[in-house]
Amino acid sequence: MLNSRMAFLSENELRKIGLLYIGKRVRISERATFHSPHLVRIGDDVRIDDFVVVSGRVTFGNYVHIGVLCSILAGSEEVLFHDFSGLAPGCRIFSASDDYLGSALTNPTVPLKYRKPIVGKVIFERHAIVGSNSVVLPGVTLNEGASVGALSLVNRDVDAWTISAGVPIRTIAKRKRDLLKLEKTLHIELHNQIN
Repeated sequence: MLNSRMAFLSENELRKIGLLYIGKRVRISERATFHSPHLVRIGDDVRIDDFVVVSGRVTFGNYVHIGVLCSILAGSEEVLFHDFSGLAPGCRIFSASDDYLGSALTNPTVPLKYRKPIVGKVIFERHAIVGSNSVVLPGVTLNEGASVGALSLVNRDVDAWTISAGVPIRTIAKRKRDLLKLEKTLHIELHNQIN
């Protein structure tokens, strides 16, 4: 019988990855993969699950969760996760992509002078979340509190405190802000534990 528990790296194993910065209470699956870990910053209370691939310059704020089987592929531009943001299982995040219109050759085995990459920083503001098996393309900002439904294609910025879904995404509702009160309560509790 297979062990279904996720195994996280020890503090010593985390240090051996060679991350640029690593905060406190970080849990990273032993099955996660980092390409260019020296470009990755990880804040406090971050969890990265099984079979996640992180490549390039990626910054994780505090209280960020990356679900199983996600790929975060930062080409020449950064992918930035602010506090309380995250990805449900199976998401794909790209800060660079080839031009698929036929005006250039594609794929990383071809010299750059024959390619026409599309690049742009991807930003997840505070409390921005993306549902399972969604794709986020280069140059997109998910503004504070933005929520994206499962199986969506995020090809443009997502407005603050909205719920969007679809291929490509469209805004379908406003998102509640009740979670901001919970965030304050959490910070008060943590402050009281320290003092």
